[in-house]
Amino acid sequence: MPLGLLWLGLTLLGALQTQAQASTPNLIPAPPLLKVPLQRDFQDDQFQGKWYVVGLAGNAVSKKDQDEFKMYSTTYQLKEDQSYNVTSILFRNQLCDYFTRTFVPSFQPGQFSLDNIKAYPGVQSYSVRVAATNYNQFAMVFFKKVFKNEEFFKITLYGRTKELTPELKEDFVRFAKSLGLTDDHILFLVPIDKCIDE
Repeated sequence: MPLGLLWLGLTLLGALQTQAQASTPNLIPAPPLLKVPLQRDFQDDQFQGKWYVVGLAGNAVSKKDQDEFKMYSTTYQLKEDQSYNVTSILFRNQLCDYFTRTFVPSFQPGQFSLDNIKAYPGVQSYSVRVAATNYNQFAMVFFKKVFKNEEFFKITLYGRTKELTPELKEDFVRFAKSLGLTDDHILFLVPIDKCIDE
């Protein structure tokens, strides 16, 4: 009898494990922040202003969702304490959707964390790192979030305009792949006019 109960228990445990694995996508592990490049001599005043999200790559991004992603804009407004008010404008459900948060500087110029993290239930940490930028044309920014004990990361290719050169797009693809992502995790967003030019 005890052996039968043991087998039943093990069978149930196996079924629960299979169910748990099916509900959690197989995420590519997030790289440690130290493995992500950081823009040398970061100039916070030059980085501020409006950026268009031209490219997006991440361990929770998939080409099959391409149609759901439309180009959006993000504006970095530098405050006196060297933090940024960051406002993204997205066109969703036929409406302009505004999303604002504050990025506070870290111990290294060009690296930030999310301010008031308790206001975001389930988020345990959130880091932002400007990997590369020339300030007037493009930027590649790395984001890493721990949400309910899972690590998510993404890279955005920002442009001051809605179109970037093929060379910059190729650099973005190389950068994303250097962090373990595949072609299936890299999207280029179609330019739109609604909302994002405000």
